[in-house]
Amino acid sequence: MDTRPVRRRRPPVALTIAGSDPSGGAGIQADLKTFSALGAYGTSVLVALTAQSTQGVTGVHVVPPEFVTRQLDTLAADVRIDAVKIGMLATAAVADAVAAFLEQQACDVVVLDPVMVATSGDRLLADDAVEAVRRLLPLASVVTPNLAEAATLLREPVATSVQEMIAQAHRLRAAGAPRVLLKGGHLASSDEAVDVLVGPEGVRRLAGPRIDTANTHGTGCSLSSALAALRPQRRDWDETARDAKTWLTGALAAADSLEIGQGHGPVHHFHELWSTP
Repeated sequence: MDTRPVRRRRPPVALTIAGSDPSGGAGIQADLKTFSALGAYGTSVLVALTAQSTQGVTGVHVVPPEFVTRQLDTLAADVRIDAVKIGMLATAAVADAVAAFLEQQACDVVVLDPVMVATSGDRLLADDAVEAVRRLLPLASVVTPNLAEAATLLREPVATSVQEMIAQAHRLRAAGAPRVLLKGGHLASSDEAVDVLVGPEGVRRLAGPRIDTANTHGTGCSLSSALAALRPQRRDWDETARDAKTWLTGALAAADSLEIGQGHGPVHHFHELWSTP
């Protein structure tokens, strides 16, 4: 019998605050898969249940904000959290509950993904919650909107070029966000998918090959979760964003190897870990 003491290891702990996706491609489920794929221990607080598949969202059941607070406080009283990813918040009351928690529980890494619309086009954020999400900007380390979400937060038209993306990212910083990773996946381009990271360190252009696939369900959730998982393991935000972008590009490139659902399937979160048939 081996009587040697067990060597204990404390992995980086990442918390996702988001909604549930029964199909497993987005939301809490995608976040936890991403954390695991990138070496972080995943924890979660649910703010909403959705009736959802790869073909769309048919219903949303919001968790009462008081119970969101209870989940957060109970977890934080026991587990040291190294990074927080915030996704779907559904209502202004839930967003305010999350903001109150962040103001009380300081965390060095907070990734805010201002989820407003699902890949299917279904709206996931109440109109009155947009202003509450704006109030969360200063509490984040980095905000990760897509083109439409950035335009909504700024009350501006959608950016149509990388230069306009950079300008909007600067204006989001002026609105309170310390850093902005603006995702340009929907920008008209030939063979590149370009994101821009704008922060106190300057402007970084992150380009990757444009992957020809319809299986993009949960892309934004997975990228923001990758940032949360990797930042405690990397030197700075530049390295974190670069590695997260590279990982997601691989997950998109391998997405067609999965046969999940009849609509927009998920990215392949475990493309680096599962053996290829």
